[in-house]
Amino acid sequence: MMMPEKKNSCWALALAALLLSSCASTQSHPQFAQQAHTPVVQNAEMVETCKQEAAHRYNTRAQRISVLDLKQYQGSFEIKGSTTRQEGFTCSFDESGQFLHLSTT
Repeated sequence: MMMPEKKNSCWALALAALLLSSCASTQSHPQFAQQAHTPVVQNAEMVETCKQEAAHRYNTRAQRISVLDLKQYQGSFEIKGSTTRQEGFTCSFDESGQFLHLSTT
């Protein structure tokens, strides 16, 4: 026959083990950078500006420029693209959508 103290301590140990196991969860919650939604018109204008700047830099027509990706960060935008000759570039814009510079990749 178990003594009441032992029975209570067994329950306390079981409860502590249960609480500790719930704290040790291996589930991770990925954190994503905050992304504000930019008006589509502004995105389209930035893409067009990027194509024009890249066309000028690579001495080609804007129709020969492909835009691959547009990403928004907390204080800026980046548009990655390439020419038909596989020359890569990145256009950078400030938070209001003003063109900053074009860099080659």
